[in-house]
Amino acid sequence: MANRQRQTGRETGQGAASDPSDLLKLENQLCFPLYACAKEVVRRYKPMLDGLDLTYTQYLAMMALWEEDSLSVSGLGERLYLDSGTLTPLLKKLEAKGLCTRSRSTDDERKVIVSITEKGRRLRERAAGVPRKMASCVGLSLDEATQLRGLLDKVLGNVAATHQAGAAS
Repeated sequence: MANRQRQTGRETGQGAASDPSDLLKLENQLCFPLYACAKEVVRRYKPMLDGLDLTYTQYLAMMALWEEDSLSVSGLGERLYLDSGTLTPLLKKLEAKGLCTRSRSTDDERKVIVSITEKGRRLRERAAGVPRKMASCVGLSLDEATQLRGLLDKVLGNVAATHQAGAAS
């Protein structure tokens, strides 16, 4: 029972054992398996993305562009949870590879628009098998993957909302 309480109350302090030092045990942290899982998944992407000459973050940016064709830099940053200090050098590298272009908006010169190029569109065809290969590495059923995606979206939304609320106060 104590182990179940510890599992359901991870990082919240709810149901934790009476010893406050239990809260600092690695086994009681939700953040650790999230971190380790993300690190390992990105590591598994690497050989597939090396064949496309993309880093994982560049791959994410390209997926967003494959969906939208053109996005503002700020919109892309919001979508990928990246700040402009990370996004600008990433986009410069994608542009140098001929996968996208950046140009000022005709409506608002302060806005920079990122657009996919024909070469970037062709790369999508080469990348099409990556998600299926990754799904086989993860080893979840479609229902499990859907449930996990929903939980991760919820956590991400909650953490982002908490961050925004803290920044506003």
